[in-house]
Amino acid sequence: MSTEQAQALKDLADAEELIASATAVLAGGPLSPGHAACFAQLADKLARRQSRTQLHAAHALRRTGAHKLDQESFQAVTEAGEHPSLAAFQVAAGRTTTARTHFKNTAGLLHGWLDIPRSTVRDRLALVDCLLGGADAAGQPLPAWLPELAGQFADPAVDPRLVSSAALKLHSARKDFGEGQAGQAKKDQLQAESAAFIRSEPKAARRHINALVAQVKSGQRPLQALLDGIGIFKKGMRQGLVEYVLRVLPAHAAMIEAYFNALDNPASVAGNRDALAHAEAQFTGAQDSGWDDEESMPDWAKDGEPAGSAPEGSAEPEEPEEPDKPDEPGEPEEPDEPEEPEEPEEPAGPAATQFEELKPERRRLVGFLALLMTDRNQSGSPGKQPGLAVPQVSIILDYEKMRRDGKEFAVTSTGIQLSPGETRAALCTAGIYPLVLNGQSLPLDLGRTQRLYSKAQGRAIRAAYRGCLYPGCSMPAERCELDHLDAWEKGGNTDIESAALGCTIHHIGRHCGLFHAVKIPGCRPMALLSKELDPQQKLRVNTYWMTPQEALAADALAERMTAKWRAGELDIEIVEP
Repeated sequence: MSTEQAQALKDLADAEELIASATAVLAGGPLSPGHAACFAQLADKLARRQSRTQLHAAHALRRTGAHKLDQESFQAVTEAGEHPSLAAFQVAAGRTTTARTHFKNTAGLLHGWLDIPRSTVRDRLALVDCLLGGADAAGQPLPAWLPELAGQFADPAVDPRLVSSAALKLHSARKDFGEGQAGQAKKDQLQAESAAFIRSEPKAARRHINALVAQVKSGQRPLQALLDGIGIFKKGMRQGLVEYVLRVLPAHAAMIEAYFNALDNPASVAGNRDALAHAEAQFTGAQDSGWDDEESMPDWAKDGEPAGSAPEGSAEPEEPEEPDKPDEPGEPEEPDEPEEPEEPEEPAGPAATQFEELKPERRRLVGFLALLMTDRNQSGSPGKQPGLAVPQVSIILDYEKMRRDGKEFAVTSTGIQLSPGETRAALCTAGIYPLVLNGQSLPLDLGRTQRLYSKAQGRAIRAAYRGCLYPGCSMPAERCELDHLDAWEKGGNTDIESAALGCTIHHIGRHCGLFHAVKIPGCRPMALLSKELDPQQKLRVNTYWMTPQEALAADALAERMTAKWRAGELDIEIVEP
């Protein structure tokens, strides 16, 4: 073993001790906000480097056959780890043996010696194959299975954790690519699209790469095969809760998403937080009081009488049973997708405060139960009752695609791709609004005749932009506010081309100057982040609610517009706060 390699190992050991001592100081006492930010930034940089180092270490274990080290060599390695010094690392060079050893292979070494979980070991070695290269049966090195992603993994400017996540997703679909040149072409295309997402918009890359892989795995399945798989399936009891699995067609999912988006909106009657909190109390039996009103309360339960007692000479009433409290479920595994921004504050009140602490999944269940338990004979619109919404789905038709090949021309405003058959059926359904984009906007423009955008304008804007303007924001369009990019008080018009969408957080943030909206002639508005968040100062589009194909096109458009702007060939307007 060379002195240079032994010194590198000694440097790693020193770095580990330095990190531990620095963490103890920074985590153990008062810290200024700026130093806390530096602490978090440096810790994340270390995590990035560590993710690369771990793969290179696993690659080194496998290519050197370290699992065949003899007992004396393992003892030297252990002592070097406990008492790191240059001399100890020189002694720990070790030697392999053909005799029986502790571990059968590299996976066994990682799991049995370093106590790394087996699932983590499998993923780590799969990533080595994908990003660093493997070995054939004769031990000869093989190139990386995903060479384009391997180049990004080696780039210090790219987060290796995001590349690793994409590589694992593509590796999981390797059996779905098929054989021969067609399979290789499909893999290359998927790799190129994944690399483009990582390069252009890392915040939404995981979502789009997951969607791309899902498309490959689903393939072109016939309708009957899809229909055979849909339904509500009961899985049974787990931790005091009954579990169901719901499988639906994309068209059904569009209706469900629209219902949930309406239910999640606290400004609507259906999403009224106080009323939904009371509704949940009725479903679960967790009422604030045991009786709705004093008139319905029996004498023995009124003030002055002990609970469960009865007047003398009367029959002993049965005490109301306390409903079984379910066991606390474990924390569910969260998906790769980013968290929703904080919701706007609700008026103070115990019910509102209690309900806002609940997760969106629980709110939606309350709305679903309200839908099942509503009285169909009562008068009034279902959309005017707490927990009941009238879902409205916008289907966006690409007219040129529809005329050209009749495939993949329809997508919902939440990014769900519909087949031609589902589109035809959905357009005959109440609550579905077809929108053909790229037409003239004049019929929906109001100029200065009206301060607020009309319902028709709002529907068109939400369908076109899908969600918040801010890159990576996961707030759906239904929860976003319409934003005048030409300030009304300064003479601006209420026109489509002068509108953008912003969630409550980012709408206020734009007006506070935390980022800028950019108007481009003949193009959708884009975002320009501040220099501390985006040193490259690129024009960006939020692609979170787009399909992968739409996101690739939007990212390419943003790249072209940025290049033209920097070259002085594009007259853009950076909107003032």
